[in-house]
This record gives sequence, structure tokens and C-alpha cells, in this order.
Amino acid sequence: MNLKIRHYLLTGLLVWLPMGVTVWLLTWLVGTMDGIFLAVLGALDAIIPGMHGLAESLRHMPGLGVILVAVVIYFTGLFVTNIFGQWWLRQWAKVITRIPVVNSIYSSVKQVADTLFSGSGNAFSKALLVQYPHQGSWTIAFLTGSPGGQVARHLPSDCVSVYVPTTPNPTSGFFLIMPKANVVELDMTVDDALKYIISMGVVVPGGPDALPVKTETAPSV
Repeated sequence: MNLKIRHYLLTGLLVWLPMGVTVWLLTWLVGTMDGIFLAVLGALDAIIPGMHGLAESLRHMPGLGVILVAVVIYFTGLFVTNIFGQWWLRQWAKVITRIPVVNSIYSSVKQVADTLFSGSGNAFSKALLVQYPHQGSWTIAFLTGSPGGQVARHLPSDCVSVYVPTTPNPTSGFFLIMPKANVVELDMTVDDALKYIISMGVVVPGGPDALPVKTETAPSV
């Protein structure tokens, strides 16, 4: 009887856990965007006279911040794709790079964002199999590019840069540089590899059909 109760509890948990985590993430995202929207409203209310009534009415509309932030991001992308927008973006970057401390943070974040989200970037372009943290122990990693600059001068020319994510949270991990001969390129998408990592090896890339099939040998007559 106890085994049945435990089985039902685990089955119910497997149903509600993904749903609960999804709802929690969406709630956090909506709250963050609403917070940005309310901060902008507060700034406009303090700067522009007569905005208090409109700002108060907009404060109590849930989800409006998500829509407006998405609209602002879309039109920003639309604006900076033309010649004038590119010129304005360069001027803005020049101003930011002259501010101490802010320059370092902005440049680092921009470089990482350009690498991750640019269509021509190499970040997370391939899923790899590497031996980590020691020989004989294998884990999944992602190709992030090749060493460059001062680092590349002290390394052989056939080295690659890889990112080894942690489980079940792939947003933290380890950056490694290793010989290209020591990595095995996998025939799977980055999304499938991430699912495999997050699930701690439970979700097999390709589904159940990808599992090795055990063949039984016929008994000899």
C-alpha cells in the first residue's frame, strides 16, 4: 500500500512540477517587465507635468508592461537597422565608453550579447563530448570558439574554447580550452543537448527511439 501511495505522489509531482516551474518563470518575467514599466512611468511622472493622472491609471493594468517593453524593444531594433539608427548607436557607444566603470560593464555585456545572439557568432554552435573533470569521465559541452589574443600565443594552434555547463542549471559552468583532438562532435542540436543536461541524462536526445536496442541471440539448436 505504501508503495502505491509513493507511486501516485511521484506521478502527480511529475505532472505539476514542470507546470509550476513554467508558471513561476513566466510570473517572474512579467513582474520584471512590469517593474521596468513602472520605473519609466515614475520617471515620466516626475519630469512631465500633468502625467500623474495617466501614470496612476496605467499602474493598475497588469501585463501592460510586458506589451510595452516588447513594443519598445521591437521598434528599437527597427530603428537601429537603418543608417541613421546605426549612426546614433555609434554616438551612444562613444558616450558610454567615456564613463569609468560603466565602460567596463557595458563593453563586456555587449560583447557577450553580440556573440550569443548574433547570427554569425560561434557561441553554442555545436554540442561536444569532452572528458571532464578527469580522464575517463565524460560530459557534454558546447563549442564557443577558438582562443585568441595573448592566450592563443601560448597555446597550440589546434585548441578550441568550450563551455561545460552544470546540471541541472546550465547557466553556470566552466570555461575550458583544450586540444581539438580531445573533443568529440555530437550529431545533436544544442537544444537537445541542453535538455539532456537539464534532465541529468533522463531525457534522451531523439526520444525513446534513440535508446540502444538490445538484441537477443537465438538459442543454438
